[in-house]
Amino acid sequence: MIITLFVLCTVVVCLVLFFRQKKFGSTPTGYRKEVVQSSPNYNSGRFQNQSHTPQFTGDKSVFALMSDLFFGKFYRLKPTSEIPVIKTDLLSLPLEQDVLVWFGHSSYLIQIDGKRILVDPVMSGAASPVSFINKPFKGSDFYSTKDVPPIDYLFISHDHWDHLDYSTVQSLKSRTSNIICGLGVGAHFERWQFNQNKVFEMDWNDSISLDTGFTIHCLPARHFSGRGLYPNQSLWASFLIETPTMKIYVGGDSGYDKHFAEIGERFEKIDLAILENGQYNSEWKYIHMMPEEVVQAAKDLNAEALFPVHSSKYALAKHPWDEPLKKVSQAALKVGYRTLTPMIGELVHLKDCTQQFSEWWLYID
Repeated sequence: MIITLFVLCTVVVCLVLFFRQKKFGSTPTGYRKEVVQSSPNYNSGRFQNQSHTPQFTGDKSVFALMSDLFFGKFYRLKPTSEIPVIKTDLLSLPLEQDVLVWFGHSSYLIQIDGKRILVDPVMSGAASPVSFINKPFKGSDFYSTKDVPPIDYLFISHDHWDHLDYSTVQSLKSRTSNIICGLGVGAHFERWQFNQNKVFEMDWNDSISLDTGFTIHCLPARHFSGRGLYPNQSLWASFLIETPTMKIYVGGDSGYDKHFAEIGERFEKIDLAILENGQYNSEWKYIHMMPEEVVQAAKDLNAEALFPVHSSKYALAKHPWDEPLKKVSQAALKVGYRTLTPMIGELVHLKDCTQQFSEWWLYID
C-alpha cells in the first residue's frame, strides 16, 4: 500500500510539474477573464460554437475510436521521401512584392501592400508539448524563424499546439510589431512576457483598424481550443484581412457550418480564402472539414480563389499524407474553382490570377 501511494504521488507531482511548464501558457485571469466571461460566445464556463458541435460524430464509441487509433491498420501516413521545398530568401524580398509563402501545415507569410503578415507559425519541430510526438515530415521543416523578416501582424487563429508554438513566437518576439488573436489567447502571451500593448484580442464580429487601409475582422469558426487541462477557455477564430487592395480570409481550423455563407454575404468579393484541408476524419467532421466541404466553403465565401492548408507536414489523422491535396484538387476541378497548391517556400503572386502550380505531391512516395 505504501509503495502504491508513493508511486501515485510521484506520478501526480510529475504531471503537475509537466503542465506547469511555461510552454503551456495560461488561462485568462483578472480583467482578461472578466472580458472573456462577458463575451456572448462564452457560456457555461467555456466558449461555445454557433452550432452544436460534438468533437465526435457518435458513430463509434470512444473505446472503438481509441482502438482504431492505436491498433487500426493505416498506410502512407507519412511520405517515405522528403517533401520538396523551394528556398526563397524571405529577408531579401522587396516589400512592394505582393506574395504569399507557405511553410507547410497552417503556417504562412503574406506580404501585401507594404505589410508583412505571419499566420500560425510552427517552426521549431514537433507540434506538441514533447519532441517525439507529431514530428514534421522529412524536409517539411526546412524554414526556421531565422528565415523570417520583421513582422507587422502576427495572427494566431487558436491555441492548439500545431498553430501556436511557444519556441517559435519567443524567437520572433523582438521582430513582431502586433499580435492579433481571439479572446483569451492573450493570456499565453502575457505569461510569455510579451508587451501587452502589442496584443489585440478580438471576439467574433469585432473589427479593428491598425494602419491606414488595413482593417481586421475577427469572425466565427467551428472548432475548439486548449493546450492544457482546461479546454475552450480561449476563442478559436477566423479573420478577414482587408488591405488597401485585397480581402484575404484566414480560416484557421473549422468544421463546415453556416458561418461561411454568412461571411460571404457580409463581405463583397473576397479575393482569397485560406482554408484548412487535412487532418480530417468522418468521425470528427464537425471540427475539421472534409475536402469536398473545403471547396463548398470557398464557394459559400464567394472567394475568387482557394488556398488549402493544414496538410503536408504532420500526420495528425489517419488518412494518407497526400490525400487532402488529391481530393481537394479533384473537387475544385469538378466545379472549375481556382486552387493554389504551391510547394513549401514557393512564391505565390497574390495578384497574378494566371499563375499555375504543379501537382508536386504526385511525385512523392
